Amino acid sequence: MTQKSKSRNHLSILEDKIQLIKMEKGAIYLVGPIKLPVNLYGETVNFQWYCWLNYEEVTEDFNRLIEKLSSANLAELQQSSVLTYGDFSYGDDALIRMHSICHTGDIFGSKRCDCGFQLKQSMKKIVEQGTGALFYIANQEGRGIGLFSKSMAYILQENDYDTVEANEALGFVDDSRDYSNAINVLKALRSKPVTVMTNNPKKLEALKNAGLLVSGREPLWGNRSEFNEKYLATKVNRSGHIGEEEKSSND
Repeated sequence: MTQKSKSRNHLSILEDKIQLIKMEKGAIYLVGPIKLPVNLYGETVNFQWYCWLNYEEVTEDFNRLIEKLSSANLAELQQSSVLTYGDFSYGDDALIRMHSICHTGDIFGSKRCDCGFQLKQSMKKIVEQGTGALFYIANQEGRGIGLFSKSMAYILQENDYDTVEANEALGFVDDSRDYSNAINVLKALRSKPVTVMTNNPKKLEALKNAGLLVSGREPLWGNRSEFNEKYLATKVNRSGHIGEEEKSSND
């Protein structure tokens, strides 16, 4: 194929992979599915990858959208992702994880938190289940305070502040995350019930309040060490997370 014909055909290739989700203000543009072979604990697992972008303009003229995005510096912004496995739209017993980005835990493998463990473990459980999705949500670093503020919060934690105290000392609430965009993407991909991997009742509440059918909860604890014992205890004692010893709810 010549460069000229590629230029003419790119939109016809892309438009079937772009979905418009209208919001009260602006829109979500969902791109996918895209084949994504992933190295998961030494094995190659084939996921389907989606990426979404919040944008102020609502248009079904995707050529116009693409032209405008090429002049915007999206590299300075973060876009969220979804990894689906199996027949996520129509399969029964789907397992999902709403995972907030954690630069230090997910990328560097930091042991100060359990985020990296939860990320890989949730992917593993989805594959074992046979059907599911991992929602990887950008712009939620440090429970919504951002990476730079998180670095300062870490310094405070090294001086005997717990996670909640550090966030509040910097002028933030404990947890300011908003799952509405991820929920709208989930609704676009699936209407059947889901089981949610989480220890955080706020995530379950957000899903149920949005009218989603939640068939159960699966806990996701592990990778406890001397480096994150206080962090994990604070999740339960200060932030209201469901402890390891508490039974999973199936209502």
